[in-house]
Amino acid sequence: MISNPNDPALRSWAPSSPDSDFPIQNLPFGLSSRIGEDKPFAASRIGDQVIDLASLDALGAFSGIDLPADIFTQKDINGLIALGKPTTRAVRQRLSEILCLDSAYIQLREHSTKWLIDIHSTHQYMPVSIGDYTDFYSSLEHATNVGSMFRDPSNPLLPNWKHIPVGYHGRSSSIRVSGHSFHRPYGQLKPQDGPPVYGPSKMVDFELEVGFIIGKSTEMGDQIPIQQAEDHIFGLVLFNDWSARDIQRWEYVPLGPFLGKNFASTMSPWIVTMDALEPFRAGGPKQDTPVLPYLETTGPKTYDIELDVFIQPEGGEPSRVCQSNFRYLYWNMCQQLAHHTVNGCNMQVGDLCASGTISGPTPESYGSMMELCWGGTKSVALADGSERKSIQDGDTVILRGTCRKNGVRIGFGDCSATTLPAKS
Repeated sequence: MISNPNDPALRSWAPSSPDSDFPIQNLPFGLSSRIGEDKPFAASRIGDQVIDLASLDALGAFSGIDLPADIFTQKDINGLIALGKPTTRAVRQRLSEILCLDSAYIQLREHSTKWLIDIHSTHQYMPVSIGDYTDFYSSLEHATNVGSMFRDPSNPLLPNWKHIPVGYHGRSSSIRVSGHSFHRPYGQLKPQDGPPVYGPSKMVDFELEVGFIIGKSTEMGDQIPIQQAEDHIFGLVLFNDWSARDIQRWEYVPLGPFLGKNFASTMSPWIVTMDALEPFRAGGPKQDTPVLPYLETTGPKTYDIELDVFIQPEGGEPSRVCQSNFRYLYWNMCQQLAHHTVNGCNMQVGDLCASGTISGPTPESYGSMMELCWGGTKSVALADGSERKSIQDGDTVILRGTCRKNGVRIGFGDCSATTLPAKS
């Protein structure tokens, strides 16, 4: 038995390179199928191998864990998550015991070709069915930068910003799993002089975000106390909440984001559990304005996740344009979730809450093109010599997230999508 699946000393017999996002200390959850077969199965991953949990279950790997018969062959992993953390934790622990170098599960290792599949022979699906999606606005640097550009540089934050985690409800139907493409959106654009015109956006932008997946449902009227918030969060994903800045700028007063946001969002396919992230727990920025008691937290409530953004032109190589960190967020996930439910809003397993753009204190850590190019007054240079003030047709934007400590490196895999020309 393995007492600690996060033990830095753990090694696996399954092949995994030192720079893989998926060593034995990670073991995330996702939804996959074999290429050519439209039969999704709940999955995990180690190195470049996808772990078919359904096939493992058929071999008796999870005996002693109370699991419904078809839990690994559903259209999503919502049902698996809904079993609760004690159960999903037991599944992850059993995987660690099976995959560790001195595993006692000899027969499972001998039959590994039945349940270990090369990643290139699989297709990844959206792991959860997202009923509702909420996007927050929780980076002090991002809010300050936006307020400086579009309102008042001497007083960039709105009066409520340091008192509540500001958020809005987005559209879940246009969230896609990493690897997709989308067409440049149309909308109303407002020239500096003259009336609005209709046409394709000229200012498509990425937003570097981290999302959390709800792991426990609540009833309407219930609140999630901040002390219990972590129990309701199953795990984290990378998230790109694409934006059309010119459409957004014209439409956002008075009700906020609409067409400038709902045309596409991208989510990474592997949900990294809160358990796997525990060794990387870290403190966030000091909150210099007192908050109401229901938002008060003690101890470190965020995680040291290095975040990178790359732009890859069509036919070219990726160029890193941003280096940020999840721990830069002013409002942490517990505060976001407690505030989200303080009015009795019900949450459902599989719901997605995203951080909002994560910007850091230096220009290279700004989490959007709008900030990197400071409203179009600068440009970003790519490795091929081209420059960008916004995302061009054919560009692929890639988000990556990595945790490092005590010789262990875990990550999320790529969160990528490609912008196509506007439809005629």
